[in-house]
Amino acid sequence: MSAGDPTQQHVLGLFYRDHREWLLGWLRKSLYGHERAEDLSQDTFVRLLGRSDLAEVREPRALLTTIARGLLVDHFRRSALERSYLDALQAQPEAYHPSPEEQAVALQALQEVDRLLGDLSVKARQAFLLNRLDGLGHAEIAARLGVSVSRVRQYLAQGLRQCYIAVYGEVQ
Repeated sequence: MSAGDPTQQHVLGLFYRDHREWLLGWLRKSLYGHERAEDLSQDTFVRLLGRSDLAEVREPRALLTTIARGLLVDHFRRSALERSYLDALQAQPEAYHPSPEEQAVALQALQEVDRLLGDLSVKARQAFLLNRLDGLGHAEIAARLGVSVSRVRQYLAQGLRQCYIAVYGEVQ
């Protein structure tokens, strides 16, 4: 059953009618703003558009909660990243502040890098961040993570590849 299938559309409509208010209430408990809860509620239902198994779902609220929880995690991660960037920017002399447009581009790039680093294993992400943000060397990272130095090199290569993809697109 595809997203354009009338049965799929009908089931999605029922999900929306029967569970939207409940989902909004659930999201409002986790968020400060009503508008953001509305946005995430809509995003949750948009994610359902790509599903072909809605008619078989026995626990719609469990499915909606799972999708919405993932969207919340993404939202909080993006917010924390944005706060960190803006805090770092405030520490710089005003003469070095980028324009609002440049800030928006930088934030978008940071969010894309964060998303792609999220595709790495936990240890690969830790190794990359320990190296790039904390300036630790390969041996120090290996000791912290309990892996070999050659494994750290592999992790760093994975992280660099993800950053390359974020900036330049998929590796050819």
